[in-house]
Amino acid sequence: MCGINGLISKSNTNNLTDTLSKMNQMIYHRGPDEDGFYTDISETHSIGMAMRRLSIIDLSTGKQPISNQNNTITIVFNGEIYNYQKLRKKLEAEGITFKTQSDTEVILKLYETKGENSFKLLDGMFAFSIHDKNKNKVFIARDFFGEKPLYFTQTNSEFYWASELKSIIKCLPNKPHISKNGLNLFFKLTYIPAPFTIYDSVFKLEANHYIDFDLATHTYSTHKINNTLSKEKSSLPFNEAKSTLNSLVMESIESRSVSDVPLGTFLSGGVDSSIVSLGLSKIVSNKIDTFSIGFEKASFNETDKSKLVAKLINSNHHEFILSENDIKSHIDEILLNFDEPFADSSALPTYLVSKKTRDFVKVALTGDGGDEVFGGYNKYYMGKLNTKYTRIIPEFIHKNTKDILTSLLATKDDNRGKRFKLKKLINAVNYQGDNYWNIISLGFENKTNNLLKPEYTNTNTFSYYKTFVEKPNSLTDYREIDRHMSLEGDMLVKVDRTSMLNSLECRAPFLNKTLWEFSNSLPESYLLKGWDKKHILKEAFKHEFPEGFLDKSKKGFVVPVGDWLRAGLKKELESYIETKFLEKQDIFNIDFIKTLVNNHLSGKEDNSYKVWTYYTFQKWYCNIYTD
Repeated sequence: MCGINGLISKSNTNNLTDTLSKMNQMIYHRGPDEDGFYTDISETHSIGMAMRRLSIIDLSTGKQPISNQNNTITIVFNGEIYNYQKLRKKLEAEGITFKTQSDTEVILKLYETKGENSFKLLDGMFAFSIHDKNKNKVFIARDFFGEKPLYFTQTNSEFYWASELKSIIKCLPNKPHISKNGLNLFFKLTYIPAPFTIYDSVFKLEANHYIDFDLATHTYSTHKINNTLSKEKSSLPFNEAKSTLNSLVMESIESRSVSDVPLGTFLSGGVDSSIVSLGLSKIVSNKIDTFSIGFEKASFNETDKSKLVAKLINSNHHEFILSENDIKSHIDEILLNFDEPFADSSALPTYLVSKKTRDFVKVALTGDGGDEVFGGYNKYYMGKLNTKYTRIIPEFIHKNTKDILTSLLATKDDNRGKRFKLKKLINAVNYQGDNYWNIISLGFENKTNNLLKPEYTNTNTFSYYKTFVEKPNSLTDYREIDRHMSLEGDMLVKVDRTSMLNSLECRAPFLNKTLWEFSNSLPESYLLKGWDKKHILKEAFKHEFPEGFLDKSKKGFVVPVGDWLRAGLKKELESYIETKFLEKQDIFNIDFIKTLVNNHLSGKEDNSYKVWTYYTFQKWYCNIYTD
């Protein structure tokens, strides 16, 4: 596990190492154990690749970069390959020899024998770059779900890539302009999914893709690694599917428990983290360490669930209770490390539980991905409700009653309770097949036209993603959109940046291609049965837990940001709505944003998530963009 950087220049420059060192220094937190450099200078171009390493596997001989026997192929790698031992045995049976015990060298040897087709054989989280002198190319790849980040940009004379945006921006003579696509995606979604970033001309490599860079022409193309999975449904009986799922989950947990350093689990007490913690406790011989986090505000604290599971599996349980002051003392460090606006408030406790966990272990297993893989979100049956609602209620009646209903459901409290969810459902209703796009808009929904000035407004914000599923109307469609957008752009970004900022590696057993393919093959009713989300996953493991435990509702990492914006963060927030500041910035409609923020601060209405989204943008703008 580490971070990688790289550059290709048209000139035969000799200052590659200086530039790479500068890029590496920006991501020191990702790999404090050691660094590594590779350079190759010819008459027509210069290539540099570098990495920072967090040593997890093969502590003694896994140093990077790694080259093949005749030094014609070289790799730098960030991540973990969970099936590397199986792949290694197959290669050894073919007569391939190894000089290390690392998964990095397995990728290299696999590529040497099978080329780019080898990338689809990898089960893991990864971002890597390979310089192949024989083909005069550089290949840059990212894993199936996008667990590991990869950014890139091309100028007139250079091509840069890096694990974090800060490494690239540090090398550019000027910061790029704000991207209209990135800006609108952020204010609708509260995050920016690949391939976009907040900057024009700087991109994220999409998950399950690789770049093929031709050194002769200084041009690149992108390609999908794994083909689109089949949507054909299996006829497997439920009990057989349940038994198979149990085995597949346990196998995945075991594959993600390989480590030469101590590991534990994040245990929130929800379905996913409880199953992962239980599974790990059965696989390893010693008592495992589990880590949970709670809040002083009682309505946000759910540590009783994690305590119950910890007692059940007899783990060494560590519980940390957060106060507003804990967050305030780290808020700049957390938010600014994302390098672009990011408004998922659960990043705050995720950072702090990572920080506390790192005091005990170097690797933590998480329940991330369980909702996307097995259909666990409320928004999935909200999609179903939209279909039923629009069949019964004529569109003209909905339009005439929508404003009345939403005003009656308005709340003054920072709470995502039933009233909040019902209001969200009513606002998301759509008669043209765009319901799910409204549901996933967690920020300003359809109000970016009011928020942003016309020159910054994009009326087709989701046009790129509608190429995957234009009119989503099934659970399979919803999950496919989430895999491309919220999983890659939000959930995995949150965990990667907050954990790696603490030099902690997080692994997600549910993010496994085999599990995704299996769940995709099942009838949708196996995943979402009536109101029962993740039905088959809970059925596969319910015998391991007290009766009814897996059916208990859970809020997740909900953070009372609305309260904080009215209290400890109020002064800073007010500075972001000063007229002179907004006039100079010239991005927002001043009257709209002032009203929105002041109504929240006065307690007139709860605008927690819109105001928090605005706050995090301005935090980025003032501290990074204009710095």
